[in-house]
Amino acid sequence: MIQTDILIIGAGPTGLFTVFEAGLLKLRCHLIDALPQPGGQCSELYPKKPIYDIPGLPEILAGDLTKNLLDQGKQFQPGFTLGERADTIEKQDDGSFIVTTNKGTKHQAPIVAIAGGLGSFEPRKPLIENIANYEDKGVAYFIKNPEVYRDKRVVISGGGDSALDWSIFLADIASEVTLIHRRNEFRGALDSVEKVQELKLLNKINLITPAEVTGIHGDHHVEAITVKKGEEELYLETDFFIPLFGLSPKLGPIGNWGLDIEKNAIKVNTLDYQTNIPGIFAIGDVNTYEGKLKLILCGFHEATLMCQSAYKILNPGKKYVLKYTTVSGINGFDGTRKEAEKAVVKAIV
Repeated sequence: MIQTDILIIGAGPTGLFTVFEAGLLKLRCHLIDALPQPGGQCSELYPKKPIYDIPGLPEILAGDLTKNLLDQGKQFQPGFTLGERADTIEKQDDGSFIVTTNKGTKHQAPIVAIAGGLGSFEPRKPLIENIANYEDKGVAYFIKNPEVYRDKRVVISGGGDSALDWSIFLADIASEVTLIHRRNEFRGALDSVEKVQELKLLNKINLITPAEVTGIHGDHHVEAITVKKGEEELYLETDFFIPLFGLSPKLGPIGNWGLDIEKNAIKVNTLDYQTNIPGIFAIGDVNTYEGKLKLILCGFHEATLMCQSAYKILNPGKKYVLKYTTVSGINGFDGTRKEAEKAVVKAIV
């Protein structure tokens, strides 16, 4: 039986940052993730994708963000159960929970933090009759290594942030980038939309809207696609077709835990992101509440408040002194910050 203070389900960015925030409170963490490595989607789906909205980092690759978060939290020595899915949860007489994975590994903790991102997920695929014949043969639903597309012709289809960001990124790598969207308006960040328009004027991105891909052609690999634009039908030669229509999320077994679910997301109290079951929290993209934004930085904020509440649950009646890390230091539990702790910034009862 693996025992810890906070059991984190999901080792994506939000789960990894929880380790750091909990560590500052001297709370131990153990993480469960169905993927074979930490990082969630950032590692599994797009490790080379640039991320632009992390405070203080104008641009960072998703894989590098994962590495930095692991480095930040390793001083607090978290445990990991990787390649296993959290399947069942049982409330114990002492108020703690036992979570068992699909491989039978049991974990016990008084606090459970669900940070599973979108849960289990599948790419949303366009309704093109023969698309399955070209999967891994020029058709891809994720971009893991952009170098695959160097000096190649690439067609991206989609209207969200991923389609916009990858079009911008590949404009300096591929020999030709074409972005196709079924509407004239995009759902992504305004700055990204403006950047795509700028690159279009510089002839670095071909932009075709409103339009959609209706066919794929080639003997053993993608060689061309058919595009329907109004009454017109276009035939475009290309080496790769990448439809980026987002992910279809599924909570999986967590959906059977008795939690309050709304549209494949877990409803929480925004005071501390606790669910309808006391002691179980949900943070990051897996939760929902009025005004929810599915951003990594919002997950970081939610993790911070969750850890504060977890501390109070685990230490009832105990005064907690909150100190800025510039005062308290982040040297783990070795007692090297005693002098710094004399300079208290503020106290919370």
